Amino acid sequence: MNISIDLYGNVEVQAPKGTPDEHVLHLLEEKWDWIQQKSKEMKDRMLGPKAKVYEHGEKFLYLGNTYPIRIYQDSNIEQDRAALEGDHLHIYVNDLEDEKIKQALKRFYYQQCKALVEKSILSNQRNFKVKPRSIRITDSKTTWGTCDSKLQLTFNWKLAMAPLEVIDYVVVHEMCHMIHLNHDRSFWRLVGKIIPDYKAREHWLALSNWKMTI
Repeated sequence: MNISIDLYGNVEVQAPKGTPDEHVLHLLEEKWDWIQQKSKEMKDRMLGPKAKVYEHGEKFLYLGNTYPIRIYQDSNIEQDRAALEGDHLHIYVNDLEDEKIKQALKRFYYQQCKALVEKSILSNQRNFKVKPRSIRITDSKTTWGTCDSKLQLTFNWKLAMAPLEVIDYVVVHEMCHMIHLNHDRSFWRLVGKIIPDYKAREHWLALSNWKMTI
């Protein structure tokens, strides 16, 4: 038997012909918490991201987990900043304007993304004979990463919101473009050799990109 949930949150159970109803009901009861969670995720995705409010308790994604924010205002602060401390994202600003809080968060994600990407590249470099010539973090609206013919790699700052294994996938994907600039079979064969479960990581991005926002 198999349970699937469509993009609208509707649940469907597929079972062999003649399967007793009680077996289907038992499966539904066993998987009920999972069904509720996934159904809500699908419905939330259809509704799209809610506008963020920059107040204590608002939650933001970081490395695949959500963290509430705590805001500290001090007119003596010279550089607005954010930092993960314990189970909260702490934001330090000299003024409580929404835009200043947002920019402090964005700066945090930029910095974290750069550090995480560089660490991943260093870790995966053993799989490649060539090295990237430069690494940039950008504010792209359409891509998670790019690699051009000059071996210049760029990555979307929002990647810092994804789990580490997803960041690794995007990094490896772009590093593979240093060898194969297109998406032919050789390219995907190389990606799969380094990250056998890359489709699952790609799937996370496809389902979660809508909530990767500040």
